Amino acid sequence: MQLQAYTFADTTEIKDLVTRTFSDSEGVDEGKLIGNLAFELLTETPEKDVFCFIAKENNAIIGCIIFSRLIFVRDIQVFILAPVAIATEFQRQGIGQKLIRFGLQTLKLNGIELALTYGDPNYYCKVGFQPISEQHIPAPLKLTYPHGWLAQSLTNNPIPKINEKPKCVRALAKPEYW
Repeated sequence: MQLQAYTFADTTEIKDLVTRTFSDSEGVDEGKLIGNLAFELLTETPEKDVFCFIAKENNAIIGCIIFSRLIFVRDIQVFILAPVAIATEFQRQGIGQKLIRFGLQTLKLNGIELALTYGDPNYYCKVGFQPISEQHIPAPLKLTYPHGWLAQSLTNNPIPKINEKPKCVRALAKPEYW
């Protein structure tokens, strides 16, 4: 298995993977919704505001993760992880955790100070994320499941308290994702 940054030529294969994976676990409508999110993140977001990493096996993409920028007035480099998709037949093999660790390390090497995500704490805590409250760092939009708001410092400093609501990239700025 190879872990690497995506290339723009991977965009359609990534959309298809995300759509299939979320359709398998959450239903066809959710699959289409999150597949379109991945596509919009990769095609409509400025390159400096998005990182995407893939796992490949036999030249096929079997997993992908996408990080996009959160913008604060405060001068801090923050990216949010969403979505994460591992092909159904490759799940529960540690591929997602390896891919997330690879992505976080790459962000750190690029001077990113903080990573956030919104998802299952039982899963994301395995790769270093910690639950936080919206009083610690507000979310860009209203959270449906506040217990799924998570952060990880990519520096030697603790997770900072930020008293302002960030803006997310346009593709992610829709209430249905939150």
